[in-house]
Amino acid sequence: MSDAAFESRTNATEYTVSEISGALKRTVEDTFGHVRVRGEISGYRGPHSSGHAYFALKDDRARLEAVVWKGTMSRLRFRPEEGMEVIATGKLTTYPGSSKYQIVIDNLEPAGAGALMALLEERKRRLAAEGIFDPQRKRPLPYMPRVIGVVTSPTGAVIRDILHRISDRFPLHIMVWPVRVQGETAGAEVTAAVNGFNALAADGAIRRPDLLIVARGGGSLEDLWGFNDEALARAVAASAIPVISAVGHETDWTLIDLAADVRAPTPTGAAEIAVPVKAELEATLASLSARLRACMSRGLDRRRQAARAAARAIPSPDQLLAVPRRRFDEATGRLGRALSNGVERKRARLSSTKLSPATLSRRIEEWRKLTDRDLLRAQAALRAIATARRAEFRRAADQLPKCARAALESKRQRLATVQARIGIRPLLQAGRAARDRLGSASRRHEQAMTLGLDRLRLRLTQADRLLSTLKLSEQAILDRGYALVLDASGVLVRRSADVKSGMALELRFADGSANAIATGESAAGRPPAKAGAKARPASPAKPGDQGSLF
Repeated sequence: MSDAAFESRTNATEYTVSEISGALKRTVEDTFGHVRVRGEISGYRGPHSSGHAYFALKDDRARLEAVVWKGTMSRLRFRPEEGMEVIATGKLTTYPGSSKYQIVIDNLEPAGAGALMALLEERKRRLAAEGIFDPQRKRPLPYMPRVIGVVTSPTGAVIRDILHRISDRFPLHIMVWPVRVQGETAGAEVTAAVNGFNALAADGAIRRPDLLIVARGGGSLEDLWGFNDEALARAVAASAIPVISAVGHETDWTLIDLAADVRAPTPTGAAEIAVPVKAELEATLASLSARLRACMSRGLDRRRQAARAAARAIPSPDQLLAVPRRRFDEATGRLGRALSNGVERKRARLSSTKLSPATLSRRIEEWRKLTDRDLLRAQAALRAIATARRAEFRRAADQLPKCARAALESKRQRLATVQARIGIRPLLQAGRAARDRLGSASRRHEQAMTLGLDRLRLRLTQADRLLSTLKLSEQAILDRGYALVLDASGVLVRRSADVKSGMALELRFADGSANAIATGESAAGRPPAKAGAKARPASPAKPGDQGSLF
């Protein structure tokens, strides 16, 4: 059955892979435009070099890929960690490059206090095992400090509360190190502030404080999460200046409270502990200020949520650039490995090829010896071929008249026999025809022989001319006045060091050979040339010349 008959049985529409991927992407995004997903973070390794973060949300039965773009990552109130249970708000979409669906996260928050408390307890056990919370390590506070350093937000009510409390009851010099007290960077900024105060000189232009207060207003566990940073707890424990922790309310606790020398129930309590006088009015102002901040924060949150709800209907640049960003990140990850592999292959190829002047010199010397040997063989073969061809030409020239006379005699005998059989007149006619044919054949034969001899003579002349005109020809060298030195076995002597005293030598000149006996006297032992004797100009050495022997 033909393919056309088979195809006619169905009318199903054919789709390309890109069409199917695009249709699935539109269907998923239209159906799940805005979702909230609860799950545990898996595979989180921190932000990519581009600033984006890729990980997965999972539960006991399923797994969902997730991505947080760079702009959203900077707005998160806490840093995601491996194994943390969170609630992700975002939009479901697909990634056609690997046929996966994923959630593009717009907001991320912990899934209740249970997950954060479990993580906090694990950090607490690890730091306690290192002795960070050891009571014997804590130092007493100075009773009358001259300078107090405060690490808190410069715009919040906490710093104003502390300043008011201290100025009303016990005025002294206060140094404020402004930091963020909420958000992803809060822990790092507070750590830098504690280390910065400890780096000041005791008698420098800026006096080092006698007491430090790390303060922050109350809030939820998520709001105070920056003060549970391990680096901050270690910095407070290693501080040379006594530290009062005033983070949150009395019921709140963080790792910095356990690492500090004294924990104050509130920032106001920290001010009261730092100075010997207390003031109740400042507590009321601090409470009112905290309520005002909370109201303003809730109002801003409601307006922010309304603005986000209105903006969800408008495609964002992150949504439009989601697939190109992912492909770019993947290409960036492969580029480093490809460059490393390319460099390794080139390095291996270069290391396998070892060139040196000694190697090149050795190769040149080997090829020079082979060239000299082949040149001598070619000269001997060319002379042998020329000699053989000359002999053949001489034999052919000697045999040619004999062959011609024998052929003519054979023709005459056959003519006489025919004449005797058929009579005179037909014989004369046949003889004339045969004579004509014989003459024509003889002329053609002579022309062919002449042409053949001319061609062979021309080839011989060209070969002899080539042999005589070669720059490296042995005969041409001998004609210029040089000679070949051979030992008793006919082997060419190349160096004077090979000649021994009493050695029988054969000197081959251009017109013949002569025998000689080596006396062993070196050129250095010869008597100097007579004055006025004309020196013979030395011929330049050429490849194949033997003049260097004399």
